[in-house]
Amino acid sequence: MELNQARWRKSTRSSGNGGNCVEVAGNLPGLIAVRDSKDPAGPALTFTPTAWRSFLARVADRP
Repeated sequence: MELNQARWRKSTRSSGNGGNCVEVAGNLPGLIAVRDSKDPAGPALTFTPTAWRSFLARVADRP
């Protein structure tokens, strides 16, 4: 899967000191991509928009 057109963004909660951050690309049709900001050339996880929303809802429910 090609992610060349992905526009990656970091969370606004990410610190500027190179901490443990993820980047998300939501501009791809029918696809959400997630990668480690410390390894931008490394692998990326991909989700359907429905699966991504489900993941975010589950994370938000955690204490």
